[in-house]
Amino acid sequence: MKQRNHAFDLLCGICIIRMITLHVTSACGFGQEDWWTPVMQWSYFFMSFFFFKAGYFNKTVSGDSKAYLKDKFKRLMVPYLVWGTIGNIIYFFFTTFILDPRNSLVRQIDIKHLWTTSQFYGNIPCWFLFSFFMAYVVAHFISKVPPLFSVTLFGRKRNFKIHWFIFLLPFLSYWLYTKGNPLWFSFDNVFIGIYLFYLGRVWHFAIEKMGENVTLAVSGILFAVFICLNGVFAGKYTMSDNVWEGNPYIVVLNITLALCGISGLLLSIRTPRVPVLNYIGEHSMVFFVAHYPILMFYKMIRSANVRTLRSHWDDYTILLLLLFGVCFLLVPYVEKVPFLSGRFKKK
Repeated sequence: MKQRNHAFDLLCGICIIRMITLHVTSACGFGQEDWWTPVMQWSYFFMSFFFFKAGYFNKTVSGDSKAYLKDKFKRLMVPYLVWGTIGNIIYFFFTTFILDPRNSLVRQIDIKHLWTTSQFYGNIPCWFLFSFFMAYVVAHFISKVPPLFSVTLFGRKRNFKIHWFIFLLPFLSYWLYTKGNPLWFSFDNVFIGIYLFYLGRVWHFAIEKMGENVTLAVSGILFAVFICLNGVFAGKYTMSDNVWEGNPYIVVLNITLALCGISGLLLSIRTPRVPVLNYIGEHSMVFFVAHYPILMFYKMIRSANVRTLRSHWDDYTILLLLLFGVCFLLVPYVEKVPFLSGRFKKK
């Protein structure tokens, strides 16, 4: 399992395609259509996958705090600030100089939005980079907590660490949801993110112990249970806004089953590289940060011409082609600029 396996790149590509399609579908007013509802029901856990993937490939979150935090800040918060600013420039330029004051987009302006949530006006998906950064920060300081106490089992002394409580963190995010998500900068969703991060680490450890054949069987069972539970107990978790629907225990269980089951199956069968999907997954950061300002620019132009995107299939088709086409073209250029891509050289 140590050699390169294309499974995670493939899953990343699928997640990015689902995310961009979701944003276009919502922008065009099709988010509540009957044909889109099942897509959300069976894919709501996809944003959770990126936290899971980070944990799966992470070797350590310990080390010198200053160096660790500086590195994570450069790779996540610098692109967060830069792309958020780019999106805001587009948004406020149109709402200040182009759009009619009676336009609904202009009336949406609330400057408090910039510090009460981590979602930027012109690049709302930036929430993910902030939450991702904070999950790394909290995971780092969890590693600094000394053992809470020691117990002796079968003649061997074992340390009881705070890590044993991480499985409770999703329910802290749920509790914050019941309180109206009171934390600033969308910090409410970080706690389930930490759980997913450590779930990825545990799953990687388990796969290495089980081997491919056992992993294939176990993953098949996990995925089958997910299909049954998700079909019977409808529920959903929207990570960007920390919104829970349905029984939180079932939702967390379904996310766990889906992430472990799907990744385990694809890893076990040694998924071949699928050119377009894997390319998107390999360069997911560019598609993630760049697509929304382009969408916003298109939406603003339409709005300035007094045309809404709602229920227009022509705009839906144009947007999908435009976003993916431009992002494909941007990949080599964005990745050469560290403050746009987060690809700073490691010392």
